[in-house]
Amino acid sequence: MTSIILGGAVSENSSLTAKKKVVIELSMLTRHGIIAGATGTGKTVSLQVLVEQFSQQGIPVFTADAKGDLAGVATAGTPNERIDERLRFIGLEKGTDFVYKGFPSVFWDIYGKNGHPIRTTVSEMGPLLLSRLLDLNDTQDAILYMIFKIADDEGLLLVDLKDLKSVINFVGENRKVFSNEYGNISTASLNAIIRQILVLEESGGSEFFGEKAFDFNQLLKKDFSGNGVVNILDAQKLMHNNRIYSAFLLWLLSELFEQLPEVGDEEKPKLVFFFDEAHLLFQDTPKVLVEKIEQVVRLIRSKGVSVFFVTQNALDIPEEVRGQLGNRIQHALRAFTPKEQKSAKIAAQTFRENPAFSTEEKISTMKVGYALVSTLDKDGSPTVVECTMIRPPQSRMGVLTAEERIEKIKNSPVYGIYEQKIDNESAFEVLKERAEKKQKLLEEQSGEKREEGEERGLLWRVLNAGTGKSGKRQGFVETFTKQVIRSLGSRLVTKIVRGILGSMK
Repeated sequence: MTSIILGGAVSENSSLTAKKKVVIELSMLTRHGIIAGATGTGKTVSLQVLVEQFSQQGIPVFTADAKGDLAGVATAGTPNERIDERLRFIGLEKGTDFVYKGFPSVFWDIYGKNGHPIRTTVSEMGPLLLSRLLDLNDTQDAILYMIFKIADDEGLLLVDLKDLKSVINFVGENRKVFSNEYGNISTASLNAIIRQILVLEESGGSEFFGEKAFDFNQLLKKDFSGNGVVNILDAQKLMHNNRIYSAFLLWLLSELFEQLPEVGDEEKPKLVFFFDEAHLLFQDTPKVLVEKIEQVVRLIRSKGVSVFFVTQNALDIPEEVRGQLGNRIQHALRAFTPKEQKSAKIAAQTFRENPAFSTEEKISTMKVGYALVSTLDKDGSPTVVECTMIRPPQSRMGVLTAEERIEKIKNSPVYGIYEQKIDNESAFEVLKERAEKKQKLLEEQSGEKREEGEERGLLWRVLNAGTGKSGKRQGFVETFTKQVIRSLGSRLVTKIVRGILGSMK
């Protein structure tokens, strides 16, 4: 099969059957896509339908689950008369085109509560995304780049946040030395970065950084039947911290871009990546990061990865990125205020007009479960927009119970691999060992000086023994003794004292 059925095109003259099936060409998926629409208009169902269809075609999927209801894809749906009506309208046969079933799913969770822990190292995250994660200003951002460079030059591996704090403290203690080589390093900036790290730790960031680090090959798996595995990131708690959520997804996409080989245009993608609540990715995002996202989205298609953004309004996504999205599913927009009406008008103008209806009117009057759909045909040209009844999901539309989720996690092929956090030797341990050696050396040197002082005093008393001199006036022996002590090194003094003491015995 070279395409998947998304739904049926609605005709103004007939409500019994669709005038045609609306499809997405698998070969055009790497031109990326978007699912947009107001809250409660059916975006999650469209996302679930796409996930199911991709999995059936042997395409693995990664998606975030912001509300917990997407987890239902792992178990079979329940028959319903309204579902049967939709199937009849679209022209899908039960038992052949449509079967109630669950899809192979692996659950992930940064916090390790509702899925397998998923981690990365500070080094792999890099200073660009970490700076966004810590909400640093330009000056602090530059200092963070210096810290990463110093860590590399000193052979200090940055795995978790305690490694990063150790290196920052190390840089602060040797600030004058490093400033001569790397540029001015202010104590105020170092302290500000440390404070932001503490905030990140309190919000759960310490769980995200560490080992065992996530293996990206996990995202490319299929089950024994050839179905693509659906990787679901539980984001219910994660959504409360926008910076961690957005930085994590951007890191994931960037690492895919870095690690996957070039494959060119293929019949279907190797992986489909969904950015749910995509507006959070670009909220207060520095220009340099937006340019990075645009570059990755534009080039990652050559790695066989398709990216779909899911958001309330397509205008939430920067124009540079939005221009890369060829497959578009637009659910209803509520246009009650002048600003909302303007947004709806702009969104309608981006579609290739269908003479059968007014796109601008449809975009604000569609029912739940309907969408304006425009995809790319086999030649890469955008199709005429169609008002589409979205096909129903084959899996459950709703959340899993706690018991069902636990069962799925324990039966997962990766269960036990990421559950245990590993603390290997890295910057924290190396710098701690260096500090201990330095302290020991200082103590040894201090002990040697004390011993040398005691031996000098002993030599003084031995050479002065029996002179009978006292008072302010120095005798010949006293003067000679001081000159000897000043002129002799500590080791020679030690030998002399021990020799004298030996002869005295």
